[in-house]
This record gives sequence, structure tokens and C-alpha cells, in this order.
Amino acid sequence: MFTNYFKIAFRNLWRNKAFSAINIFGLAIGLAVCLLITLFVVDELSYDKYNLNADRIYRANSDFKVNGGDFKDRETPAPMASVLMKEYPQIEQATRLKNNGKTLVKKGNETLAEDGSFYGDVNLFKVFTLSIIAGDPKTALAQPHSLVISEYIARKYFNTTDVIGKTLHLDNTDDYKITAVIKNTPHQAHLHFNLIKAMSGLPSSNNTEWLNVNYLTYILVRQGITQQDLDGYLKQVTKKYADPELTQAIHSSIADLEGKGDHFRFVTIPITKIHLYSTLTQEQEPSGNVQYVYIFIIIAVFILLVACVNFMNLSTARSAGRAREVGVRKVLGSNRGTLICQFLIESTLTSFIALSIALFIAALLLPYFNQLSGRQITLDLLATIWLAPCLLAVTVFIGLMAGLYPAFFMSAFQPIAALKGKLASGFKGSWLRNSLVVFQFATVIMLIVGTLVIYNQLNYIRNKKLGYNREQVLVLQNTASLYLHAKSFKQDVLKLAGVQSGTISSFLPTSINTNTEGYSKDATNSPGQFTAINTWYIDEDYILVLGMKMLKGRNFSKEILTDSTAVIVNETAANLLGFRDPINKKIFRGLADNHLKLNVIGVVKDFNAGSLRSKIEPLIMRLGDDRGSMEFRVSTKKLPALISQIEKLYHLADASMAGQPFSYSFMDDDFNHIYQDEQNTGKIFMSFAFFAILIACLGLFGLVTYAAEQRTKEIGVRKVLGARVSSIVCMLSADFLKLVVIAAIIAFPIAWYGMNSWLQGFAYREPISWWVFIIAGILAVVITLITVSFRAVKAALMNPVTSLRAE
Repeated sequence: MFTNYFKIAFRNLWRNKAFSAINIFGLAIGLAVCLLITLFVVDELSYDKYNLNADRIYRANSDFKVNGGDFKDRETPAPMASVLMKEYPQIEQATRLKNNGKTLVKKGNETLAEDGSFYGDVNLFKVFTLSIIAGDPKTALAQPHSLVISEYIARKYFNTTDVIGKTLHLDNTDDYKITAVIKNTPHQAHLHFNLIKAMSGLPSSNNTEWLNVNYLTYILVRQGITQQDLDGYLKQVTKKYADPELTQAIHSSIADLEGKGDHFRFVTIPITKIHLYSTLTQEQEPSGNVQYVYIFIIIAVFILLVACVNFMNLSTARSAGRAREVGVRKVLGSNRGTLICQFLIESTLTSFIALSIALFIAALLLPYFNQLSGRQITLDLLATIWLAPCLLAVTVFIGLMAGLYPAFFMSAFQPIAALKGKLASGFKGSWLRNSLVVFQFATVIMLIVGTLVIYNQLNYIRNKKLGYNREQVLVLQNTASLYLHAKSFKQDVLKLAGVQSGTISSFLPTSINTNTEGYSKDATNSPGQFTAINTWYIDEDYILVLGMKMLKGRNFSKEILTDSTAVIVNETAANLLGFRDPINKKIFRGLADNHLKLNVIGVVKDFNAGSLRSKIEPLIMRLGDDRGSMEFRVSTKKLPALISQIEKLYHLADASMAGQPFSYSFMDDDFNHIYQDEQNTGKIFMSFAFFAILIACLGLFGLVTYAAEQRTKEIGVRKVLGARVSSIVCMLSADFLKLVVIAAIIAFPIAWYGMNSWLQGFAYREPISWWVFIIAGILAVVITLITVSFRAVKAALMNPVTSLRAE
């Protein structure tokens, strides 16, 4: 029996090739898009789960609010790890990492800059699951100047992983002995390890101060210990060790701060949540956003539902052509259950054919999707054990659910009415079918609104006046290698044609380089006076080069020697410190027993540093010697030649610079990189909106086909009575336009709520304009008219003799 069902199903699909192709293609697109989104979501949720004990690993974060000054960071005090392990047996291991930035590695006569460089404690391998290729993990980081390298580094510098005992010359200073080689860190990790130096070679690692935070602390708890328990342990050690230092330094205890609504605490975050849930701007690598994961899950569900609705509509539209088949089979003795089984097998078969095509479409779209999302997702059904069974289960479910309504609808035809070509109900009489079309276009309209709002916000970000000029600013990295020759190199570059001005500082509005220091309005750090403020070290040309505006006072001057103890504050810092007129006011940096008296000489207009997701923070600028990078305002004419000249000067600045890496970027590109996630989301949104529109159009085409078939004789009568083609097209279009209007009424408030919630993540945002909804509505109407008109015109042009022949 089932063999016969499949034969009939194949014959029906083959007999109606064009109709079947549209039906299968629409469902295949929906399945392909849903599969891509599923792979993306799984990839996002898989971060750091490569660690065998990932469910028991936490990172400690600093969270301070002292007298109005906020400080949140992923770094913690140096002694925290050892104290936790010593005093709490519930903690199995606690290890530290210290970011080493870009590390210079010598390769022959060339020096290369490598990311993923850290200092690590000897017990690092007991917390992180770093697969060892060669070496002993127990002793790999035991001795100073020991070095663990990744497989990537080993092959890049030695063309083999058999490198134990060999050395690498790092940062133009020391040779490190390779003691272990690890496999490359998986893509789904918030940290990627390439070079790990022994922490014992870092003198500051023995620091015992709890007010100095500059180490990453990762904690592995024993089975049964919860995050709440761990936070409780941190609260206890903070009270025991940090509170006395805090009281001595600022004359306020933790209890005093909490009494004013402030706090001084260390909190934890599970390692598996860092990628999606961390809100810190200082993360080592770009983080994801759990909000986008939820958005994409909702989009996947809606697109799949739209595809199923489309399948149902097209199957129903075919019912007019199969009415006589149903009538004949009922006359010959088929019962309703047999017919339902037949139609469900047909829909399930169609679903499986669509699945095979969907896999092909997904494979074709995956490189484009990876480019949009910035991921390295692969479509490997065998590697992902659960994926293939889930796809099969979903396909069967879709086939059954999508074919359920057409099966019951067509099997309910009365034999006499079916053989006469009279169906059970007309287009206007089906509230379910109308509801489905409303759902389809409500989804389409919401996606269009979302796309327009995201585009509008990104355009607002690109054009917002930030308080500095990022255009035509060339940023040179790795200039710390110039050492004493940095200033002379800067002067040589300034002599080049096309270079307008230049500055030396690695503290930039487009970087995450931060440096928080403590300040007080009096020398004794009396209660309520001490606060923590972000501090940038710049030179006297910095403000001019970046186009910042001085509101009061003056800029730094190399001619005034006392500017070494002078500061410039932004408006927010001046307000935090309580200065109405900050000029010539005194502030004190550091603790009471070792403070530095500083003089405020100017106020710079507030500018946005980092992401517009965050509000402008208090900032103090000091005249300092920070050579991490250089910035030059340049002319865009003959830019490649100018960069080549600068590179030549860089390598000629000193004999030791030969072979040093020369890397650069443009500040506007660095700014755009901050919002890469939002830009990718906007592009993905547009792509999904396009596919949703395509699927909805196929469903609409099916419905108008069904309506035209239902009203064939009515159209013939109208034409005989003199109706024009335009009036018949309008008649058929009016029903669908009413449904689109209803869909818009439903979609607009839902879209506004969803996108308004998304915009709340930005401290600075463009309000949702009324024209967004007007454009979305007009696009939906235009799409409807184009789709409907294509089939309606064909129906209106049909010869009335053909449609009335049976009468």
C-alpha cells in the first residue's frame, strides 16, 4: 500500500512540474535559511565548551563604584588566585593570565608581530583544556623564560612541531626556551593562545596589593559548588584583604561605600557566558551579543513558519485541479483516512526533496553567510552527531504539519460536487488561509522595519559628531620598537609632503586601551574625595591632530616645563570632581602616602571614546611618554606612495629597526571595526528579509492562483458583460491588499517594540522615525501588487469561452 502511495505521489509531483518546483523551492529556501541560522546559534553557544570542565570554570571580574566613579574590568589583583586556593578547599584550581599584547618574534632576519601572547601560571593546564602535542604540561611553565607555543606558531617558525628545547627571540630582548607545543585553540574561544610565557618570569606577579588589578583570574570549582557560593567566597576574601587597604587608602571602608550606594567587589562570570554575556569593553577579542542570538532564533522560526504557510497555500491551490481525482477515488471506494494518508505522504515526500535541495543551498550560501557574520561555521552533518537526526525529524514534522490542512481540506470534498468542479469553499470563505497570508506579510513587514531601523542607526553612528575628527588619520602600530628614536622619527615623517600633523600616543578613541587611576581633591584622601578616573597619556600635539575642542584653559605645551604635572579633563570629569571652573584647581593622584599634586590647565569638550553603546566617561589627560602608536593626519592624494615613504623611514630610524614589522590602519576603519557586529547584523537582516519576501511571494502566488481558479467562471461572466482587464485585476488584488493592510496593523507595533528594545543597547541612538513604517508598508503593497498582478493579468486575459464551456 505504501509503495502505491509513493508511486502516486511521485506521479503527481512529476505531472505538475512547474507547480511542484515552486512548492519545493519555497520550502527549500526556508529550510536552508533556518539551517544556517541554527548553525550560527550553535556556534555562538559553543564558545569555550572545548574545556572539559567548562561548566565549573569562572572568571573573576572587578566591579567598583567609588564616589561616583565607575570601574569595571576583567582584571583582578595578583594575589587573588593563590589566596582562594589556600583558604577555600571548595576551589579546585585558580590560575592567572596576563595579556602580553602583540609580541615581536624574530624569524631569521625578519621580525613578526604575533597576537595571542600571555603570561601564564604553572597550573594553567589544570584549568584550561589545552591539548598537548609535545612537552609535559605539569612543568611546561615552571621555570622563568619557559615558553609554550601553539601548533600554528611551531609550523610558522620551524615547519614542524618537534621543537622542544629550541628557542624564540621575543620582543627584541630575550630568548625563551620552548617547553611545550599545544594544539591551536578552537575558533569558539574567548581567548586564543599562541605564545604563553612562564608567569614566574614576571616580577610583578608576586605583588600582594589588592587595590592593584592587572591579572586575569580563572577559577575551577569542585563539583557541587555554585556561582553563588563562589561569589560568597570572593566577598569574604575582599572583606579580609582588600577592605583594610581600601580604608587606609581612601579612609572609607566597603561598608561605608555600600552605605552611600557605592560598592567595591569582585564578581564572577561562567567562562561559557563570557562571549555572549560580557558587557565589558576591554575583552581580549570581539564579543558576541546574546540579544542577536535571540533575534536570529526568532527570525529562523518565523521564516520556517512562512515557508510552511507557503507550502500549505500552494498545496491548497492545487486542490482545484485535483478535485475530480478525489471524487473518482471516493466513488471507487477510498475512505477519507486513505486519502489523508496519501496527501500526507505526498507532503512529507515534498519536504524531503526540499531538504536535499536545502542542504545544497545552505552549502552554497555558507561562505557568504560566514563573511557576513564573521564566523568560521562549517556544514558537517557527520561531525555534529545530533544535526542529521534533528534535520530528519524537523523535515518529517514540517511535512506532516504543512500537509495536514491540505490533506483534510481535499479529503473532505463531496464526490458529486468534486466531479462537477465545485469545491467546498471559496477563497473569501477561508479564514485560515487569510490568516496565514496575514502572518506571512506581518513577518515580512517586521523584517523590513528591522532592516530599516538597523540601517538608520548605523548611518547615525557613521555621521554622528563624536567630538574628534577620525577622517584621514593614519595610525602606525608597533612604534614602541623605535625606543629613543620615536620623536626623531615623528619629525622626519612630518617633513614628508602630504603629512599635516602628528602625535605619539596609544590611547585612542577607537581602541580599548584604558588606564584607570585614582584621584582625590585633597592630599589626605578624606572620605568622599577619592575616585577612579580613566587616564590617557598623550603629547602636546594630540588634541590638535585629532581635532578635539578646548572649552576652557589651554593645551599642553612643550615650552612649559611644569606641564609634566598638569592635566586636562573632559567635561564629564570636571562635573564628577565637582569643579564649576576647573582651571588651576588642584587634584591629587594616588594614595595619601604617595600622592602626586596635579594642576588642571584645561577642559576638553566631551568626545565619544569607544562604542556609542556606552555613555561618555570621565577622562583625564596627562602629558606622558607613551610610544605604543603614532597618529598622523595625512592627505589622501598619492596615499600609497606616502605610506611607502613612511615605512622606509620607519626601517631607517635605527639600525635595529631593519626587519621590524611595519603595520598601520586608518582611524575611520578602526572606528567601523567597533561596529562590525552591528554592520554584519544589518546585512544578515537584509538577506533574511529578502528570503522571507521571496517565500511570501511564492505563497501569495499560490493563493492568487487558487483564487483565480475558484473564480474562473465569475471572471468569464464579467468579461462577457464587458469588464476590462484592469477592473478584473483590481478585483483580484483588492482581497490581498486588505490582508496586507491588516498585516501591517499587526506588524507595526510588534516591530516598534522589538527594534526599540534593540536600540536601548545604545547610549546614543536615532529614534525610530514614522517614515520607516510608511516605507515598510509601501514596499509590502508594491510586492503584493507585483506578485498578484502577474497571475491576475493572466486570469483576466483568459478566453471566456474556455471558462464557460462547462455551462
